[in-house]
Amino acid sequence: MIEIDGSYGEGGGQILRTAVALASITSTDVRIFNIRSNRSQPGVKAQHMKAIETASKLTGAEVKGLHIGSQEIIFSPVEIKGATYTVDIGTAGSISLLLQCIMPMTAFSRGEITLEVTGGTDVAWSPTMDYLNNVTCKALEQMGYRCNIETLKRGYYPEGGGKVRAAFEPSKLHGFEFERSEPNIKGISHVSNLPEHVAQRQSQAAKKLLESKGIECEIAVCSKDEISTGSGITLWSNYNGASHLGKRGLPAEKVGEMAAERMIKNISSGASVDPYLADQLVTYMGLARGGTFTTYELSKHTLTNIYITELLLGVEFEIKEKEKLTEISVK
Repeated sequence: MIEIDGSYGEGGGQILRTAVALASITSTDVRIFNIRSNRSQPGVKAQHMKAIETASKLTGAEVKGLHIGSQEIIFSPVEIKGATYTVDIGTAGSISLLLQCIMPMTAFSRGEITLEVTGGTDVAWSPTMDYLNNVTCKALEQMGYRCNIETLKRGYYPEGGGKVRAAFEPSKLHGFEFERSEPNIKGISHVSNLPEHVAQRQSQAAKKLLESKGIECEIAVCSKDEISTGSGITLWSNYNGASHLGKRGLPAEKVGEMAAERMIKNISSGASVDPYLADQLVTYMGLARGGTFTTYELSKHTLTNIYITELLLGVEFEIKEKEKLTEISVK
């Protein structure tokens, strides 16, 4: 059994998700303690619990200590099997974070895995589903990963009610050298239970700012009446993405501008991937035993993922400063 201090580095749910995924792939028992111990509400939250429960179903794992508020669990996986599952996270728990835990193990399953997940598609402190689909999955395709993710309904905080169908095939991962490429920005501006002009204003503001920097873009507008009320915009270009969510009192124009500002920062940095994709790629690079990328911001999430990946897979990463960028590769 490998023991992992859940307060290490970023000290949040990232350690849980990565450790459970890699333990499942390597058939390793793990004990994770001090889970989220430095947070204002320490321990396992509902969305973490659903991710671990789903991983347990996929692997036939025995799990001890799993309950809301728990600061220690033992996860003992058996084998990753193909299956179809329905998961309801409840309210607006992040679907993308649940999938972050499950996705690495699907490459090593004995058959296709299909999940239909209900929860939040566009919520704070997590990648939007549009980002996951158009940035993360597109990057992973370059490493041999095979999946198809479809957002059926959007879900915003606090009601949730979003629905995603995701199909994953067993895949043979390989290393890939991510390089900077010319921007080709696309995006979507969306609203639910709000006037369509809110989405249009978000889109127009983002487009105006991008074009003022000489960057062309194509942003779709989507207006629907789902269970929950909310708005947001996600932009993507190759291995870079940016998003911002609407909230009461924040003008639609500001929502669009903030997403565009982040995208401009990503592109102008000269890095091959944005900081959010960087931490997600680490796990797959470790599994593939190869790969390289550059990023302009080395986050605690990325460093934490490197630590857990090295611990469970026995690989070694190399971090180099390259001009104003950081290059990360598998030795």
